[in-house]
Amino acid sequence: MTNLAQTPLSDRLRALIDTVQHNERTLRRFQDLELHLIGAQDFTSFLDTLFERLPREFTLTTVILWLDERAPMLHDLVAPDLPRRPGRHQLKTGHRTSEAGVHLCEEGRPWLGTAQEMGEAACGAFFGSDAPPASAIVLPLKTAGRITGYLCLGSDNAGRFAEGMATDILERFATVVNASLDNVAHRERLKQLGMTDPLTGLANRRYFDERLREETMRAARYALPVACLFIDIDGFKQINDTYGHPTGDRALVMVAACVRQQLRLGDTLARYGGEEFAVLLQGDARDARIVAERVRQAVSVLECFDDGGSRIVLTVSIGVSARNNMKRDDATTLGTALMEEADRAMYQAKRNGRNRVETLESEAQ
Repeated sequence: MTNLAQTPLSDRLRALIDTVQHNERTLRRFQDLELHLIGAQDFTSFLDTLFERLPREFTLTTVILWLDERAPMLHDLVAPDLPRRPGRHQLKTGHRTSEAGVHLCEEGRPWLGTAQEMGEAACGAFFGSDAPPASAIVLPLKTAGRITGYLCLGSDNAGRFAEGMATDILERFATVVNASLDNVAHRERLKQLGMTDPLTGLANRRYFDERLREETMRAARYALPVACLFIDIDGFKQINDTYGHPTGDRALVMVAACVRQQLRLGDTLARYGGEEFAVLLQGDARDARIVAERVRQAVSVLECFDDGGSRIVLTVSIGVSARNNMKRDDATTLGTALMEEADRAMYQAKRNGRNRVETLESEAQ
């Protein structure tokens, strides 16, 4: 009799303990994810945590992050040229998803339910042409009371996300996601400021030197050709002295934009200092000379005018250096050697009359 009376209570206690232990494990996994999000140093790491760790840890079929590209600090992160990830874990922008989120999350509250309850229009907005998950939760991301995004999690279990379930942990997680996103946006902005020339919008010398090191290491490892251009605006001091620094700045911006238009995808352009620009090319000396000549010609026909409407003639002198099939042992010093050679070739172009391209033929390998 006593045993029969105690069995149901024992089962309930065991079930309660199992539930508590399960919740503790779930909380620890969320806390681990939150630490990864908070510690993300860039947007790629942030997305890796959301799109790889999160679905793996919690057996989710779908993770969709929608961000409002109009929100402060988020514009650069969700630029149109940001690579889109294949599969069912994606970053989205666009008004259609925004409207679906507003419709589902009334008064900024989470929405939970099945695909049928979500509706065809909302399913299309969040999941596109992919088959929708059996159930989903849509969590608003808020900044200063304004919704700047939605996090949508999907499961193949129709009962996984259902109206009325406790959402405390998930809402807390959404808050951490939003705070982490803000941190990443600030980090990316600071990085951009530290690596970008504020006048021309080009990469600065610091960034170029880092890319030069990376590319020369890669070129040495895979026996690839690599080349540099060193570009200097002819008579730039005279332009500043004659027309003033605002006009000189305008000329710099025009030359920077012109050079960028002549380069190929994968080439690196930087304002190296003053009126000097540096270009890192994936190619040999012949390729580099073709690009350099294209740049020289394009700059020579630029329509730059002074405040009185008179045309200012702009030309550049360009030095070219290149290497083919260098040894790995050369990689640590190759970047410095390439820049020094391109610099000397540029000065040779100056001595030979300016508005020309020169290569130190004896040193090109």
